[in-house]
Amino acid sequence: MSTAAIVIIIVNILLAKILSVGTTPIMVWWERRVAGFIQDRTGPNRCDIGGIRLGGLIQAIADMLKLVFKEDFTPAHIKEKFLYTIAPALVFICSFLTMAVIPFADNLVVDGESFMMQAIPTQLGIMWFLAFAGLSVFGIILGGYSSQNKYGLLGGIRASAQVISYEAAMGLSIISVLLTYGSINLNDMVQAQGGTIFGVIPAWGIFMQPLAALIFIVTAFAETNRTPFDIAEGESEIVAGYHTEYSAMRFGLFQVGEYAAMSASSAIIVTLFLGGYQIPWMDTATIQNNINYVILAIVILLPIKAYLFGKWMSKNYDWLDKNDKRQREKNILIRGFWLIAIVICAVLIMFLVTGLGENGVNIATAVIQIGTFVAKFLFMNFVFIWIRWTLLRFRYDQLQMLGWKVLIPLAILNIVITATFVVVTGS
Repeated sequence: MSTAAIVIIIVNILLAKILSVGTTPIMVWWERRVAGFIQDRTGPNRCDIGGIRLGGLIQAIADMLKLVFKEDFTPAHIKEKFLYTIAPALVFICSFLTMAVIPFADNLVVDGESFMMQAIPTQLGIMWFLAFAGLSVFGIILGGYSSQNKYGLLGGIRASAQVISYEAAMGLSIISVLLTYGSINLNDMVQAQGGTIFGVIPAWGIFMQPLAALIFIVTAFAETNRTPFDIAEGESEIVAGYHTEYSAMRFGLFQVGEYAAMSASSAIIVTLFLGGYQIPWMDTATIQNNINYVILAIVILLPIKAYLFGKWMSKNYDWLDKNDKRQREKNILIRGFWLIAIVICAVLIMFLVTGLGENGVNIATAVIQIGTFVAKFLFMNFVFIWIRWTLLRFRYDQLQMLGWKVLIPLAILNIVITATFVVVTGS
């Protein structure tokens, strides 16, 4: 195995690990800040290290450390201790493995050898996602059952009923997508979204299959047990549901598993319906043929973004006492962002002056596409957080009615329409 192959494999695994698990403290912090903004309050902003708060991010890191070092207590009444122990690990592992087949960029060619830019280079694609997304609910069911707690058992039963309802609708919505793209390989689907409709509209899945996109996004919320589909852990009804008897890091694994599932769902939504790593009106070949112009655009836009971000921080984090530690932190962060922008621009200008070889162009294209994917991924995570703090929890009967009487018939109708169109037009 060549050095390039080893490096690319490590990069793909790190990307999958960081986006699925490593972003959990950031997602917790982001959720708290967005909740504070929506509810017109400050959110976490007190915990600091040497006066550095990072806008409240240090609080999320402190909470994570608290869970790691907290006593891991197992109630004496629990009989199935093995099931009780593996339940949170099962949720975590399945959610983490779901991210393994997401393509972060187009196939990267180095020294004539092509590499798939995903953690596990398999052709299973969407089938892998469906398999592990469905398996994760077993961890919730086992956790509720093994807890020997009526609230935990009710949470597990609710989760199982919910996943049966929404797995069916999710699978049916994906059939329309498969008919449209003619492949189960996720990278083939993303490549198909690099074109345009009528020469103007990007050929993204959300424009090609709007009804399938709507159904899939709704079912993805249900799969991740996020509001308004969080009846498995409804605090107002069943205390905390399936994880009532859990504490310390076993409870932490349930929490990390939820955010990993949210990240995986965001990644698959971006891949199927938001063009994946594709930049609108710029497929891989277009970027490679115009790489100097793309790099020049980044060099121009990056300082502008750093300037606007600095102005925003100066406006929203201004303190009368110039010696206040928060004022000093603001100045440090602004200088830090400017330093990062200047270093990146200097490196890009050096590439423009010295030129990029064939491998350099391919690598630069992959980096740009990874950045595009991450931006869309973060946007979709924000939508998950936004919905949670906007909509109320559905009643159990409303949730079942939506799944069986609305989403499944709509998904079947969409399959009929899509199949008819494909047969009539031949494409």
